Amino acid sequence: MSSGEFSKGWKPLFSGVIGVATGASPIPFNVLPIVLGPIHYAMGWSFLEISIGITIYGILGALLAPAVGALADKYGVKPIAMLSLFGFGIAFSLLYFTPSNIWGFYAMWALIGIVGIGSTPVTWSRTINMWFFEHKGLALGILLLGTSIAGLIVPQIANAVIEASNWRFVFPVMAMLPLFVGLPLAYFLFRDPRPEERPASIRDDSGELAGLKLGEVFRGYRFWALFLSVVAIALAYGGAHIHMAQMVQLHGFSPGQAAMVMGVVASGIFTGRVIVGLLFDRFWAPGVAFPVLLLPVIACWLLLGTTTSAPLIYAAAFMLGFAAGAESDVISYLAARYFGMKAYGRIYGFLYAPFGIFSSISPILYGYTRDTTGSYDNMLMVAMVLFAIGGSLLLTLGRYPSLGQKKEAFA
Repeated sequence: MSSGEFSKGWKPLFSGVIGVATGASPIPFNVLPIVLGPIHYAMGWSFLEISIGITIYGILGALLAPAVGALADKYGVKPIAMLSLFGFGIAFSLLYFTPSNIWGFYAMWALIGIVGIGSTPVTWSRTINMWFFEHKGLALGILLLGTSIAGLIVPQIANAVIEASNWRFVFPVMAMLPLFVGLPLAYFLFRDPRPEERPASIRDDSGELAGLKLGEVFRGYRFWALFLSVVAIALAYGGAHIHMAQMVQLHGFSPGQAAMVMGVVASGIFTGRVIVGLLFDRFWAPGVAFPVLLLPVIACWLLLGTTTSAPLIYAAAFMLGFAAGAESDVISYLAARYFGMKAYGRIYGFLYAPFGIFSSISPILYGYTRDTTGSYDNMLMVAMVLFAIGGSLLLTLGRYPSLGQKKEAFA
């Protein structure tokens, strides 16, 4: 039975979940919404200027993602992920020393982007894809629950630290997570499967990992359809997440209530990961992803204007999170199903690059809209169109190719 995948791979999956949760993917994006206002008032920088910091981080990390993926393909995930967790923890703690010169602030975010990219799903998902096939969607959904766990916990901790002291202490407190939680678990529990432990469906007849070479992937239309879908969704969502706390405060919510809204977003991501992952294992994944990625169109419409209705705001936050959970699953799941595992790290790296770059550009666009118009409405209307385009592109991918051996029965 295929449930044997979980009996074999639960330790790497569990430690991978914690690795994702404590890595450079969710922590910065869940800390900045909480410290954005305090930094603005303490340093006198505009929302746009502060947002540029995480843009620099995201772009540098994204540009390095293909190289980090190639290293994971060559040397295995564990050493790359552990080194990156350590580097990320140290670099993130240094934001405590943010100087009055904003260029120093930007330099610190650049360092986080350079050392932290190996602690993102670019690495962890490669190993999980090699442990699971029959339950690949569910396993990847569980892996990426790490971002949901961080989204539920990190904003609350950050808000509590600010209330107890000030925004600077948030960064060293959060750095304890990768250094003292993620790193030890990865050391003791995380590993790639040995060749004989890999599902037959991801191996070719010689026993090697099956799949397309990087050049073959680039020559096909599927990669570019998926690439453009990622661009559209990332450009629409990244800034909405970073500015969510500020956005809902414009609707009359207090900072504490805004932190709760971030928790609702995280719960939406959590739910989306599990439900969408299960559906991916049973149905054609693009057909599942398309309606899910239309939910943010409704969410953006609900966030327009100045409504003070808490249920509507919470509903919008949940829908945005639910769709964000699906989008993260889409990249890793479809990369493995359509292109195989032979060059997975590099392929995923090239798909993560637009995700990182445009998720990082998006906060600037939201920040500019806020600074120049006093609200986020214009950008939210653009985001509605982008979400619809991104979901529609996935419908062009067609049937899954047959890349490995025939389906196996698991003990």
